[in-house]
Order: sequence, then structure tokens, then C-alpha cells
Amino acid sequence: MQADQSRNEADAVQTMVARMIALSPVGQNLLLIGGFRYRLIDHSSRISRDVDYHWTGNLVRKQEEMLSLLQKRVLPALKREFGYEGRVDPASGPEADSPSVRSIVLSVWRPDPPGGRLEIPVEITKVSCADAPDIRTVDGVIYPTVSDADQIENKVISVFNRLHLQHRDLVDIFLFSSKLLPDSPARLKEKLRALGVGPDVIDRKMKDFSEHSAYHAKAIQAVIDSQLDPVAAANIAAAGGGGMILERVVQILQTMVCSKS
Repeated sequence: MQADQSRNEADAVQTMVARMIALSPVGQNLLLIGGFRYRLIDHSSRISRDVDYHWTGNLVRKQEEMLSLLQKRVLPALKREFGYEGRVDPASGPEADSPSVRSIVLSVWRPDPPGGRLEIPVEITKVSCADAPDIRTVDGVIYPTVSDADQIENKVISVFNRLHLQHRDLVDIFLFSSKLLPDSPARLKEKLRALGVGPDVIDRKMKDFSEHSAYHAKAIQAVIDSQLDPVAAANIAAAGGGGMILERVVQILQTMVCSKS
């Protein structure tokens, strides 16, 4: 029960952060993407604590604007609503100066009585888009976002374009493969070409799924156990768990990026 309450409150905090960004001038034309986009807009069964955005302009400048918004408006609002203290920091580490992504970490906690620390990474990046921006609404708030097709296609791209595979992307492909279009293979071929992801990279990744299937199934199962709502996780377990998802997603990837047609 306590775990459910903590999860629900974390969801509420994250939603409030995204809503305040969407309602601010800083959020104009800033497109919500990623796993939390699926959770907020499409009611995904998977929890994602990152709040990710696509931005076509200067990433450094947008990061500075976002830092100011989170510090001056969002943190005080979280204190009023939930009693949280907090801080906002630019992300550190080897990817902090990447030209393709800028990240911020919003951390909140209760000082009295002492409680657990909740961290919400806010990431601003550039993704491949074939369609015009879209808007979706949740409780009357307008969230600019990418199209459903661009969103799921970028999940497919991430499998081949990330330096280190994130198995949560495979789970999202499983959950939202219905958003792929009949012409997604052609769209993906052009997007991957533009990113410099060639057939050799694709073949190597697909071969790895085959040769190390037990490892990938176990990693997917870890995502199911830690990030999916309990009922969804139980239903997936009854249908074969991580191994079933791996098999399904490999079939999807073969159709989307390995077809010779």
C-alpha cells in the first residue's frame, strides 16, 4: 500500500512538472517525447520518470530557460502542493556536454519527517521527425508533441542508434507497435540513413538479439518487474514474460528495418 502511495505521488509530481512546462512560454513549441509522453498522453502501463523533449533550436539556450523555470516557478509550486524541498541542477557526467542533448535533474524531498528523494531528469534533445508537430490534450492542458508515428519510429531508431541499448525501449515498442504505419519501413530507412546508421550496424544489433537472447529476455523482465503497473506485469508474465516480448519485438524490427523490399 505504501509503495502504491509513493508511486502515485511521484506520478502526480511528474505530471505537475510537465503541466507547468506546457503552460509556460518556455514550453512553447517544445515537443514532449519518450516514455513519459506515452504514460501521460497514451496511458502507458510503463512508468518513466524522465521528462523528455524535442527541440529544434539552440539546446544550450533552452536548457538555461528550463533551469530558470524549474528553479523559480516549479520548485515553489511543488513545495506548496506537496511540502517538498528541492533543487535543480544541470546533469553532470560524460554526456553533460553532448551537442545533441542537454539534461537537468530536478530533485525533491521532504525535510520533516525525512522522506525518500525523488529525482526527475528533464532532457532536451533532437529526434528524427517526418511529420509536422502534433498537439494532445490532458485535463484541458495542451501538450505539443511529435506524431504517434514519429514517436514509435524514434523508439525503433534508439535500438540501433544508442551506444548502449536501453531495454525499456523494447518494452515501449512492444506496447505501442500498433502506432507504426504501413510506410514506416520506408520512413525508418530514410531516418536511419540520415543518422548514419547503416546495414552493418543493424545486422550487428539483430545478431546480438539472437546470440544473447537469454540476456536480453532477462533485462526486459527486469524492466517489466520494476517499471510496469502490477496488473500489466502479471498479464505479461502469464503470456511468457520478457522472452515473449523479445520474440515479438525482434519480429517487429525485422519487418521495419530488415526487409529487403
